[in-house]
Amino acid sequence: MIDFNKTIVTEKIVLRPMQLEDFEAMKTLTLDTQMWYYFTADLSNEATLKNWITTAIKNREQQKELPFTLVDPINGAVIGTTRIGNISVKDCRVEIGWTWIAKAYQGTGINSLVKRLLFNYLFTETGTLRIEFKTDVLNIAARKGMEKVGLIKEGVLRSHTLMTNNRRRDTVYYSILKEEWESMLPNYA
Repeated sequence: MIDFNKTIVTEKIVLRPMQLEDFEAMKTLTLDTQMWYYFTADLSNEATLKNWITTAIKNREQQKELPFTLVDPINGAVIGTTRIGNISVKDCRVEIGWTWIAKAYQGTGINSLVKRLLFNYLFTETGTLRIEFKTDVLNIAARKGMEKVGLIKEGVLRSHTLMTNNRRRDTVYYSILKEEWESMLPNYA
């Protein structure tokens, strides 16, 4: 079972439940409209960002999602978000997504670390057997990142999602199963 108050602390990153107070820090990190080309919401718009955060928190309170704020433990700065959502207790399945990382922290390995921490939490503490991911088929950087942490490409859903610029996104799905993750553990040491 997922702990909707879960906090994960390491020397390199802290994942803590998202709070409405995170809005002030996040709005300074989300100003670049180009950052949202592959995202389903343009978080450079303050009203959109505030609604996105408010909805995530409400969904956490209703135990539908677990949105995390990513914090640099050295300086306490908010550096992004990620979320566990589309939770199916019956099917022992969740999705990890809604992830963005501040430009200054992109390419530093933080995203891969966050994914590995979430795999460990979900597969060892919650009974999860399958973790799903999805992204825009055009988002090569995200796809490479998913493949780098061992996810398996499952397929593409054509014209799946309407994007903020009225483009129809082809969505590529990835997943990892508990037994696949367990076989990769020696590589994570």
